[in-house]
Amino acid sequence: MNSLTLPDIAAQSARQALPLEWVGMRGIALPVVLDGQRLSAKADAGVSLDDGDARGIHMSRLYLALESLEKESLCPALLRRVLEHFLDSHDGLSSNAYLNIHTDLMLRRPAMVSPLAGWKSYPAIISASLKKGLFHVELKIEVPYSSTCPCSAALARQLIQQQFINDFANKPLQHAEILTWLGSSQGIVATPHSQRSTAQLHVHLDEFIDELPLSAIINDAEAALGTAVQTAVKRADEQAFALANGQNLMFCEDAARRLNLALRRSPGVSAFHLRVIHAESLHAHDAVAESTWRRELA
Repeated sequence: MNSLTLPDIAAQSARQALPLEWVGMRGIALPVVLDGQRLSAKADAGVSLDDGDARGIHMSRLYLALESLEKESLCPALLRRVLEHFLDSHDGLSSNAYLNIHTDLMLRRPAMVSPLAGWKSYPAIISASLKKGLFHVELKIEVPYSSTCPCSAALARQLIQQQFINDFANKPLQHAEILTWLGSSQGIVATPHSQRSTAQLHVHLDEFIDELPLSAIINDAEAALGTAVQTAVKRADEQAFALANGQNLMFCEDAARRLNLALRRSPGVSAFHLRVIHAESLHAHDAVAESTWRRELA
């Protein structure tokens, strides 16, 4: 049996002495537990290499430290323990540790009117860092919704008014005839254009927060927007959705302002940057608005 000691090349001195800000692995497949769900995820794990003379870090130690993420529900305390494990296993080499977890949060959503329900997927990234003893957590979440252009709604109403004039000018108005006209394509000659839209939320959490408020932030965002995309629907739900869009017209600027005010009220949020993207159905380009906020220190 071979009794030779296995070589540890990472322990050798670097040929060119130079510290590195981040060294590690990206796209590590692992399951995580979040809001009571076991989810498929990918993790990015890394540390700084402060010792410029060191050839490299011990990546296998980072990999093994991720095992606790499979067994416990994700929370700031767990993330901090993992990062501390990263640094303990690289004592003398590293002072900063980083962890990103990419996953899709699954939330079951009811239909607007009928008893149906279905699942929606929300892409999310949980980022944690421990830099010279300072612990920090950020969340990145994507929330899809529907937006109806106020300008196109106004233009459509004007065309309907003009068609009404064309069809009923100098004629006695009959209730039944008008009702039939309103329910026909002859009367409603134009409709506003709507688009699938996305809110990208980048949220900084308070230092001493105990939980990861992904569901709460998503709920606050969808309530502020008013037209979250649906899952399973019947015709009554589709009609209710059309009504919600018609009563909730918004430009991308409107959506950004609504989200800004909602996120300011979300517990545990200390700062954020948000971007809303309206994937135009009129144009080949998107309409985009961004907004930033940070709580002022007392």
